[in-house]
Amino acid sequence: MGDRSTNGRPAGDGTADEADERTPLTNAASSLGNMGSIRNMGKNSKGKPLYEDDRAWVRWPMNFLHLTWATLASNYVNVLLVFVPVGIVMGALDLNPTAVFCVNFVAIIPLAALLSFATEELSVKLGQTIGGLMNATFGNAVELIVSIVALTKGEIRIVQSSMLGSILSNILLVLGCCFIASGVRRSESTFNATVASTMSSLMAVAATSLIIPATLYASLTHSASSSEKNILILSRGTAIILLILYCLYLFFQLKTHAKLFDAEAETGEDGEPAEPAEPEILGPIPASICLVIVTLLVAVCAEYLVGSIDAIVESAGISKTFIGLVLLPIVGNAAEHVTACVVAYKNKMDLAIGVAIGSSMQIALFVTPFLVILGWIIGQEMTLHFQSFETVVFFLSVLVVNYLIQDGKSNYLEGCMCLGTYIIIALAFYVYPDDAGDIGSLVKGFFVQ
Repeated sequence: MGDRSTNGRPAGDGTADEADERTPLTNAASSLGNMGSIRNMGKNSKGKPLYEDDRAWVRWPMNFLHLTWATLASNYVNVLLVFVPVGIVMGALDLNPTAVFCVNFVAIIPLAALLSFATEELSVKLGQTIGGLMNATFGNAVELIVSIVALTKGEIRIVQSSMLGSILSNILLVLGCCFIASGVRRSESTFNATVASTMSSLMAVAATSLIIPATLYASLTHSASSSEKNILILSRGTAIILLILYCLYLFFQLKTHAKLFDAEAETGEDGEPAEPAEPEILGPIPASICLVIVTLLVAVCAEYLVGSIDAIVESAGISKTFIGLVLLPIVGNAAEHVTACVVAYKNKMDLAIGVAIGSSMQIALFVTPFLVILGWIIGQEMTLHFQSFETVVFFLSVLVVNYLIQDGKSNYLEGCMCLGTYIIIALAFYVYPDDAGDIGSLVKGFFVQ
């Protein structure tokens, strides 16, 4: 930990020449004095930094400053953290809803990056498979928090479009960028086709779970039975089954077929030199504390963000579907997008596939069914009956991705295909009004004479 510029290294003689070699970011901090620069804080009588001092009353506050600075300096996007208190204050004072939405929209970006950073630090001690699972879990924390807040407010359309948007964003936008990032440096990249196929097959099951409620709704158009009640029963039963399937997948991944998922770690591109190269900044306890604090801040910003959506819809003329399906997922997955592209550029395609498809699969098999069950508990009629147009888009997207990854190879052209598909979908939902209704009248022709 001592060899990083943010943490400081034992500066042999502490000469002025050595100080001049600091990065601009560290130089800016050093201008604040000894309290602002962990690197030049001074040494104790044994020549060790103060945050490693034997005296507890010196070590603890200095170590807190040291870890705080290292965390904030881990990513340039953290400069946007200034929007967090601004957004909370604006929301608390009930100022202009459009301004509240925009400021909290930006504030969630660095918070998502901090969530990703703390999760990666925590996963260092847990191994690659569990670490990847944690990355997917906390990578979806922003969407989950925003959706829970929206669900408690009865914004079912925001919840549904946010879930679908997160899935499409990962399997098309993120995966496409990964293929392009890897294709820039090499003509063709390979990855574990078996693992990718397993994930994509589960995604197909998730797509089926959305198609069946939409089809049932169309077939019950002229039935005397209450279609809403029947759809609700079907959705809750399906949600329980999907949660069971997700638990079985975790058992499959972590226990019975763990070697299959750990193969990439054992046979890295050059014998896995890249993984140990990342030094640990936060230990398990500081990383856990960081996760809790950031999660709470995300929840507060999400509260004001969701509360201002109705006003932004009226003033800007943007549909709730477009906000939930395109804008919110891009913000929530921003850090995840960058991480996946970076590892793909380094030819770690198995890890990139795990982030892109694994995260989408977790939303489809865990987060969405969990929200259905949560709605059942709190009295909100959250169902798996998405608009038929959305269901068709989801199914076709899964179909495209399945074709692209089935051979275990990728190139930049396939990445462009994914990006092109995502842009077409985004344009379609931009012009898709909230009052468009369902396309049951079109589908019911297959069932009603």
